[in-house]
Amino acid sequence: MNINADFSLKTVINTNDAAWEASPGLGVERKCLDRIGDEIARASSIVRYAPDAAFTRHTHGGGEEILVLEGIFSDEHGHYTAGTYLRNPPESTHAPFSKDGCTLFVKLRQFHPDDQASINIDTTSAAWYAGLVPGLSVMPLHEFDGVGTALVRWAPNTVFNPHVHPGGEEIFVLKGVFHDEHGAYPAGTWIRSPRYSQHAPFTTSEGALIYVKTGHLSDAYPKP
Repeated sequence: MNINADFSLKTVINTNDAAWEASPGLGVERKCLDRIGDEIARASSIVRYAPDAAFTRHTHGGGEEILVLEGIFSDEHGHYTAGTYLRNPPESTHAPFSKDGCTLFVKLRQFHPDDQASINIDTTSAAWYAGLVPGLSVMPLHEFDGVGTALVRWAPNTVFNPHVHPGGEEIFVLKGVFHDEHGAYPAGTWIRSPRYSQHAPFTTSEGALIYVKTGHLSDAYPKP
């Protein structure tokens, strides 16, 4: 199964308008953003657990990255409230569930094989750092082998410099409205821009909070 599998193309999806699809886990639905492979796949998705839904124990051969968007996500290692950022390294195993339901942003099989760190960050309390321009704040989440992941908070009416992303860029808009010269992207929008794409981003009166990953489109490793 290939969904938005050509990484040389820009892709924009308003996930609020996308349909939920059943997954192999009873009570677990997803909205596929990109995917290479069937159930063992390199994939980016929005995943929703109904109350008391669970997945059987499984191994993430290429790692798993999760941002909890709503509710409480759980496994045998702990309970993760909205705003939690998780990284489960390659070959990690767990049996996830949600007692009251939750919604997640999930990326599978997109780790460098040497990236073995387990990460659990509560982004509702972690530190923010000043960005490169006034009105911009950054919360670094992870960096390895030239791939960086962060939350970026844009105050209203912030303007960033025009720039190029040699290794591509992926954005998920969490709050507000993010803009560039190509369009306006409200909360729930997922944007994947290819290598050497360029833009001049800004916000207007709403401001924005975005998840950003850069550098990871140079090589779609590991293959499913």
